[in-house]
Amino acid sequence: MPKRILIVDDEPDILRVVIFRLKKSGYEVLTAVNGQDALDLIQKEPLDLIILDLRLPLLGGLEVCRQVKSDDKLKHIPVILFTASANTIKEKAIEVCADDFLIKPFEPEVFLQKVKKLIG
Repeated sequence: MPKRILIVDDEPDILRVVIFRLKKSGYEVLTAVNGQDALDLIQKEPLDLIILDLRLPLLGGLEVCRQVKSDDKLKHIPVILFTASANTIKEKAIEVCADDFLIKPFEPEVFLQKVKKLIG
């Protein structure tokens, strides 16, 4: 059974690249383009990893992460935050208990290493 990863990003180009890389590595990929849809999916679907953009319509990535990590049924799911704004990402990731972070644009190999480190 392949590991299931939810990608949450509202940029089609980023989604395309990330989906391609993950599927090529044998992962099952689900997507959402805003924070509210992401939360709905997270509560319904069994997931092994969440990759979450910070700037999202309806509900930001930090708030989605905060809600996941404060829910006893969901907090075990690792979360990788990713964003184009590098300046405060580390502090924000720590603040919302994210498991890791990536800065866009990212190297596909570095991205896959982070995924494998968290879920194999």
